[in-house]
Amino acid sequence: MGRYFEEFNTGDVIESPSRVVTTEDIDAFVRLTGDNNRLHTDDAFARSQGFPRRIAHGALVLSVATGLAWQTGILEDTTRAFRGITDWKFTLPVHPGDAIRIRGTITELKAYPRMKSGAVAIGLTVMNDAGQTVCTGSLSMLMAMRPAV
Repeated sequence: MGRYFEEFNTGDVIESPSRVVTTEDIDAFVRLTGDNNRLHTDDAFARSQGFPRRIAHGALVLSVATGLAWQTGILEDTTRAFRGITDWKFTLPVHPGDAIRIRGTITELKAYPRMKSGAVAIGLTVMNDAGQTVCTGSLSMLMAMRPAV
């Protein structure tokens, strides 16, 4: 069971295990989205554009980051809605074989008692296996309040 809204505090930190982004992940994302930009599918083309090899889609990295947030367990069965993504910035590419993980800090809490929920903003940093930041941004989740006893 995840955390209820009342169990979050501004400044709380969450960290995820790492996950390797694979060539198969990128290929599946191409099939799913139709985004077949050659930066993601062709090593030679990616090299011609200044990368050592193909790169993962930014949207794929963001999607994996949301999955990593889920894997921390704090969102399980208490999340009512994914409300938004703000200020997302990509700073380094992710290549097949790179492991990424997240570190999040609770930055804002806003109660909605009539909805028996509250908004929780999580500032996320996505890091690669070298400890470098690959992207940052904020996720906003609507979390259930603790049920009355």
